[in-house]
Amino acid sequence: MVSESLQGKYEKLKQLLKSYGKVAVAFSSGVDSTFLLHSSVETLGKNAFAVTAAAPIFPAREAEEAAALCKDFGVEQFGCAVDVLAIEGFTDNPPNRCYLCKRVLFSNILDIAQKHDAVVVDGTNLDDEGDYRPGMQALAEMDVQSPLRECGFTKADIREISRELGLSTWDKPSCACLASRFVYGDQIDEEHLEMVDRAEQALMDEGFAQVRVRVHDDVARIEVLAQDVARLVSDERRERIAETLREVGFAYVSVDLIGYRTGSMNETL
Repeated sequence: MVSESLQGKYEKLKQLLKSYGKVAVAFSSGVDSTFLLHSSVETLGKNAFAVTAAAPIFPAREAEEAAALCKDFGVEQFGCAVDVLAIEGFTDNPPNRCYLCKRVLFSNILDIAQKHDAVVVDGTNLDDEGDYRPGMQALAEMDVQSPLRECGFTKADIREISRELGLSTWDKPSCACLASRFVYGDQIDEEHLEMVDRAEQALMDEGFAQVRVRVHDDVARIEVLAQDVARLVSDERRERIAETLREVGFAYVSVDLIGYRTGSMNETL
């Protein structure tokens, strides 16, 4: 049973969603957008639908999970393919890369929403204000609504209430776009995005739930949770993972001894 405080936030969220009338949920299958989609469908029924962007910066598994969840929820899902690598300046990977990308991604989502007279909502939560996130500026400029943040939901809140609601994503690891694995100023291309996707999937197949493979030229820097580092470097697994990542295309494979943390590429800013 969730706390009274959290239940109050949930009731506030449903009232806010109801005030929109009809919503297009920017849906990635992550913890936040899944909770938001479920809440929207519960509140608005057929006046809620999902829009999922397809682009090489998103892991392949996420698209499959998004489609499966929409089917489970009985909600209509629209897709929009976005050539993010064609966005001016994006492949140069400047510090405002996320801003450039969000402007184009959400322009496409807004186009779909407008055809259905719907308000676009996304899963930004209160904790997202604690990191360097230039993409939030783009959402504000485009009048995208972030009801979870507005109602005071933290990531912990969303996981707790998702568990109470029986959502399979309640303990799903965080998953930022693959472009966040590159050092600012280094070129981003489709080949290296695919390398990261394959490398991270290989680590997940080894049983590591929360992983990042950061790209430093031809070096892969692996981040797993601090308590998982010892398991990662055990002899048999270490050799197998190194061989797999070299097959993917990396010349060298390293392990970050500090462990996984959100936005580690922002530490140099």
